[in-house]
Amino acid sequence: MVMAMANHVSDGADDLSLPGDSKSNGESPKEQAVNGSALDSFEAFNTLVKIDRYGFLGGNQYTNPEDEKRLPQEKLRKRETKWLDMFVNWDKWMSKKFKKVRERCRKGIPPSLRAKAWQYLSGSFFIAEQNKGLFQKYLSDTGNARCIDDIRKDLDRQFPQHEMFLAKGGVGQEALFEVLKAYSIHRPDEGYCQAQAPIAALLLMHMPSEQAFWCLVAICDKYLMGYYSPGLEAIQLDGDILFGLLKKTSPSLHKHMRKQHIEPIMYMTEWFMCVFTRTLSWTIVLRLWDQFLCEGVKVMFRVGLVLVRVTLEDHLDQCPSFYETLEKLRMKQMPPELQDESFLFTESLRLSVTERDMQREHQKQVSRRKAAREAAEREKAEKAAGTQGSTVKQSKSKKKS
Repeated sequence: MVMAMANHVSDGADDLSLPGDSKSNGESPKEQAVNGSALDSFEAFNTLVKIDRYGFLGGNQYTNPEDEKRLPQEKLRKRETKWLDMFVNWDKWMSKKFKKVRERCRKGIPPSLRAKAWQYLSGSFFIAEQNKGLFQKYLSDTGNARCIDDIRKDLDRQFPQHEMFLAKGGVGQEALFEVLKAYSIHRPDEGYCQAQAPIAALLLMHMPSEQAFWCLVAICDKYLMGYYSPGLEAIQLDGDILFGLLKKTSPSLHKHMRKQHIEPIMYMTEWFMCVFTRTLSWTIVLRLWDQFLCEGVKVMFRVGLVLVRVTLEDHLDQCPSFYETLEKLRMKQMPPELQDESFLFTESLRLSVTERDMQREHQKQVSRRKAAREAAEREKAEKAAGTQGSTVKQSKSKKKS
């Protein structure tokens, strides 16, 4: 079972919505946000709706300014100076002092330097330098008609409560269209997948479209290999790995979910394919991405394990059946603990799961899938041989008669 957001253009996907998307009834998202009020300017709109410092005016991603914890300016300036020093000798830091880079990413990258840091961590800055002019070439190409049509349909659905994407046909939506169109041309084997859109939108909140495009390319090639390919085998494999790791960290939860036949793909697809951009509050999303681009997908596994534990561990009595358990995992009501960035990341690093454990589970699941595939092929071959033998016998019988 795969959620609607994972459908591919190349598979002939219909116009499907991601969970939490708002749909238009002839109104723009901006009009919906203020319940149809007519506004003369965005300034007037801003006086009616309190926008957080990230540009959100509501939704799971909204950060209440009154609850937000900010670093003292002096501490923030010190961190900025350290990051600027790392940029000057980036290769040296990554090769000889990676643990220090990782430590600084875990603390949180200074907002003013986040865009540059993400491009350096992912390697997209260097890829862009080697491919100058290619993004513009992609924009001038026609592209796949079906991809283009589906991208256009999805533009209104990406963070409709963010100021950058409020206006239909506005600068934000057009930049998002450019990034997604360029990627569908760059990787025609993948085409366009709906789950790429929130990732591209996140990147555009921090950098211009060309930089966002190359960052998306680096993420898909280095971190999320095969996630957006037809068949979604990579995300299903990672779901099985997550479930295997859950058996080690929370055996009672593993047993409960297995008994109720809850498959990982039913709840973790959006988490992993969108790298939690549609799941957690924005302060946490940004801290998570700082670590994700530094350490890779193991960050997603650690956070995923914490999410399962927090949503279920003390609530199993409220989950007597498949339905209630799945509703908890989909987190329509965000548990208070998961709105605390310190709690989430502290707990994720406390897990009794090492990188070696993840590698072992990966090998185990790959071997299991390979064995299952080979068994299916043998069964198919045996059936074909049996059918062929039956046909030969019938033929001989007819000749004798």
